[in-house]
Amino acid sequence: MEEVNSQLKLKDRCQEVLDKNWQGSYTIPAEGIYPHQWLWDSCFVAIGLANYNIENARVELRSLLRGQWSNGMLPHMIFANHDRHNRDRKIWQSWRNPHSPDDLNTSGMTQPPVLAEAVIQIGRKLNICDRRSWYQDMYPALIAYHQWLYAERDPHQEGLVLLIHPWESGLDNSPPWINQTHMHGRPWWITLVEKTRLDQLVLLFRRDTHHVPPGQRLNNIDALVYYSVLQRLRRKNWDIDAILNRSHFVVEDLVFNSILIRANNHLKKIAKTIGHQLPDELRECIKRSEIALDKLWDGYYNQYFSRNFVTHKLIKEPSIATLLPLYSGVISKERAEGLVKMLHDKKVFDSKYPVASVPLDSKWYKELGYWQGPTWLNTNWLIIDGLRQYGFHREADNISKQSLNLVEQNGPYEYFSAKTGKPAGAKNFSWTAALTIDLQAKLKN
Repeated sequence: MEEVNSQLKLKDRCQEVLDKNWQGSYTIPAEGIYPHQWLWDSCFVAIGLANYNIENARVELRSLLRGQWSNGMLPHMIFANHDRHNRDRKIWQSWRNPHSPDDLNTSGMTQPPVLAEAVIQIGRKLNICDRRSWYQDMYPALIAYHQWLYAERDPHQEGLVLLIHPWESGLDNSPPWINQTHMHGRPWWITLVEKTRLDQLVLLFRRDTHHVPPGQRLNNIDALVYYSVLQRLRRKNWDIDAILNRSHFVVEDLVFNSILIRANNHLKKIAKTIGHQLPDELRECIKRSEIALDKLWDGYYNQYFSRNFVTHKLIKEPSIATLLPLYSGVISKERAEGLVKMLHDKKVFDSKYPVASVPLDSKWYKELGYWQGPTWLNTNWLIIDGLRQYGFHREADNISKQSLNLVEQNGPYEYFSAKTGKPAGAKNFSWTAALTIDLQAKLKN
């Protein structure tokens, strides 16, 4: 009885967070630090909402579609329409691109394509008639988005889509991306800032470090580098041909492509349920993707890595990304078993509170360093799902229970120490709250 009451209290606590962050048609990730709507945040939130407020879950996803560009791109941010956010809108200037919406401002790039997963998760909670209606409603936007990904982000038809900025990966400062940014020359003004040690002045302009200790976020120099990349993309009017014509770094990201492959399979199920057939060209793209994931495998290290689009060289910086092919569902059982061994290795991912975003023995590991060490509920959720697909239920249950313990002990923070469970990042974080609710529900089943 005590355990049941504890679970109910945790669920109520998480629902309160989601209610607090609800903006009438979408949920902000956290008050103050994240005032806009984010793509994969809203998808994870909808997955949680589907367990107790199906209508809000559907509204959450429909609100994402208002930001879809005419070419099919789903932006990673839709900006709130308040005067105090004018600076954010001016930084991005989505209006430079003719495909952007006329009646609202968005970012000029995308984020991991979790939308199809969220649509499916909601559909499972509906009766068959409502499910078909829901799928029919979301299908055109999903098709347009997936077609855009392959048309613009797989220019050589190799099966792997490319990303133009670390923010598109969702794992902003993970080792593969920091590695790539460090390999390319910095603008002179950033070098000057670093040499004169004026980077502390950057803190005056950063919203994130006003709410979170600087040591828990991207360092100032890397933040400036990311901003300089954004400036270059903006100057090219967010036009992919101009961007790829002279790009400083472009990456075929492992996490993004693993999620896309799974999303493609969800899209096929959605189409079948409503009696549609995917366009022939898209079906061919999907086939190529499933085969192409093998190109990201390294036989010496026995794990997956992201790849530089230009050189086709693997970016051999281990991170949690290597486990995400489990979620794709298309790798062999043998390779899945090899990845699961990493979860049992004390030097790699076998921490008290799995799963660390970077291996524990990595030179990049920082206990509370954003995507360089902490455990996150969203990547845990994806890995848990992948483990269950391959029959590793014991490992999936362990990660689920430890994830729930973290939130029960500390509240729904943005991320946590994988070693001690110490909370970090933003308080009352929406996807942590939402996925806690979903993990609770799935453990009961």
